[in-house]
Amino acid sequence: MPKITLAAINAKWIHPSLALRLLKANLKELEPECEILEFALRQPLNEKLEPIINSKPLIFGLSVSVWNHMASLELLKKLHEKWAMYDRPIIVLGGPEVSFLDEKAEIFRYANYVIRGEGEDKFRELCRSLLQKGQALEKGSTAVFINNEHEKISLINTSYAYHYYSDEDLKKKHVYFESSRDCPFHCAYCQAYSSAGVREFPIDTICSEIEKLAERGAKKIKFLDRSFNLNNDRAIYILEFLLSLLKKYDQNSMCFHFELLPFGLSDKLKETLSRFPENSLRLEVGIQTFNLNTAKIINRPLSASFDMKEEAENLKFLRFNTNAILHVDLIAGLPGEDMLSFGNGFDKLWHILNYSDLSTDNKYEIQLGILKGLPGTAILNLNESMCMHYSDKAPYEVLETGAMSCREIESLKNFARFWELIVNRNTFPDFVYGFLPAEKNIFDKFMKLSGDLFIHFGRNWGIDRKELKFFLDTINC
Repeated sequence: MPKITLAAINAKWIHPSLALRLLKANLKELEPECEILEFALRQPLNEKLEPIINSKPLIFGLSVSVWNHMASLELLKKLHEKWAMYDRPIIVLGGPEVSFLDEKAEIFRYANYVIRGEGEDKFRELCRSLLQKGQALEKGSTAVFINNEHEKISLINTSYAYHYYSDEDLKKKHVYFESSRDCPFHCAYCQAYSSAGVREFPIDTICSEIEKLAERGAKKIKFLDRSFNLNNDRAIYILEFLLSLLKKYDQNSMCFHFELLPFGLSDKLKETLSRFPENSLRLEVGIQTFNLNTAKIINRPLSASFDMKEEAENLKFLRFNTNAILHVDLIAGLPGEDMLSFGNGFDKLWHILNYSDLSTDNKYEIQLGILKGLPGTAILNLNESMCMHYSDKAPYEVLETGAMSCREIESLKNFARFWELIVNRNTFPDFVYGFLPAEKNIFDKFMKLSGDLFIHFGRNWGIDRKELKFFLDTINC
């Protein structure tokens, strides 16, 4: 039996955890004593419990993120009951969620240790201490918090981490990859800012590890970098290498995903992006808001002109001059932005992406997210001045603001759900083509539609596709 078990509840089965693989790879002499267990959010609780209990670890590490917080808490509570009959392991929590939570948070009742911040080095040190000194059975009544900010990037072993992706992972799931850590910007809603600045992994190591993944048959490689094009020259070097891999291997079977800043794209970077073939490139572009006053309030970085013309032109280029599939983000519920402003921004983004003609090629998605008041973020400092109220349960979605009522926020959540079902998933392209393009006020028209759909079905989930199509057909008629 392994002495150390690392586990995570992933958002979906297709999203394996890089964090667990990095922790295992950096255990050094303890690496053979560690196993990884992964579960999916919608997986039944008993299917998560049994493998963990059967592993009988001395140390149990659980990675906690905002999307799995409540599921992780449920798992820990049940393990607490089950382990009452067995030898209880030392429980170590880590991950972005527990790094910022208040020490009184319920989830900490079930932990012996909590590692705040990056964990490769601190987790190894803790395991050594517990196992070498025979302290594995000494459990305090309250959690011990271990604070850490940044690992030395040159000391992190990434090679073995990527080796731990199984053949099934490579062929059927997203393969997460890091070429850098942290973000230089101070967006108030984000936990990623680091005073240490962006830390980059050696570029030769990056290319070597990606080629190993390609040789093993990786299909989808998703870079976790917050701002991949922050350094244009470095981004171009990596992209050129990926283009060479597409030529060397089957270019129809590999796809790369990056998060781009919507400004600061050099002509050379644009030209490089334009050479990627069909189905080989996905780009996530965070616009978040077109309201310049709101962007200022949340410290959202903008192009030097501060009028977002550069952002708009770059989106047009990516949409119509590359083969990339775009995922463009807007956030609803930001401080100072009301429904009229948000609707105008949504319409502006729609027309940027469709300014020449409306296509059914499914080459873009508008991802409408609801603002979250994440622990440790600067946006929580605006609660009083901007009348912001959030749920106290993960994922901490905004409930109302000084500019948007509870009812308006709920209508936007409903809008987002039906937009995802009908438009982003391209489920009914003929309907979208017939219903939306002639309108200047796309937002208002789809807001009414989403409201009518909710009234008709009484919900925005679990809707039979044929029933939805029938309802939409009656509208277009």
